[in-house]
Amino acid sequence: MTSAPMRPSNEATAEQLDVARREGDAYGKALRAMAAEDGAATAGAGDYVVAFVNEEAEGMYAPQDGHLIWREAAEDANVHLEVAVADAGDGRFVPGLSVRVEMLHDGSPLLSADLPFLWHPFLHHYGCNAQLPGTGPYDVTVHIDPPTYMRHDPVNGARYADPVEVHFDKVTFSNGRKPSPGAQPRGADAPTARYDG
Repeated sequence: MTSAPMRPSNEATAEQLDVARREGDAYGKALRAMAAEDGAATAGAGDYVVAFVNEEAEGMYAPQDGHLIWREAAEDANVHLEVAVADAGDGRFVPGLSVRVEMLHDGSPLLSADLPFLWHPFLHHYGCNAQLPGTGPYDVTVHIDPPTYMRHDPVNGARYADPVEVHFDKVTFSNGRKPSPGAQPRGADAPTARYDG
């Protein structure tokens, strides 16, 4: 594994790698803006920098039968879980990952949920709505499996090969529901991750 900055190769010149770092800087700026709005816990893990953010449950557009349908968060959802994953070498968002969140409360399992990729207007991330019994604090573990896609570059491409776990202890949650101004509610409620309680 490498979390070192990338080096020029037959696939990327120094100038091209500077472009990638500027993209990473922009993603980092978006992550800091999200953290300022909702708070975030961040940690390094192998080839990644992983951030966990939570906010109120929210509606989203979802594809259905060739159309986008607005779906409000399920009635029992009261939090939105977000995991942002950046490359530790250049800071860019890492796509195509299998991300899972597990939560404990006082040492007992509370919630386990897969987080799919979610497009966001300024911070792409993995996430889902969930139902929790209160604001916590909860201990959160983020699991990331190695992606299955191929990697370019004989110098820089040997990355994301190992699964990682990141632990965030005693996280307080923002329970509630975010309003959906201007959305046209249609379709069934989106699925919600639920606690085992």
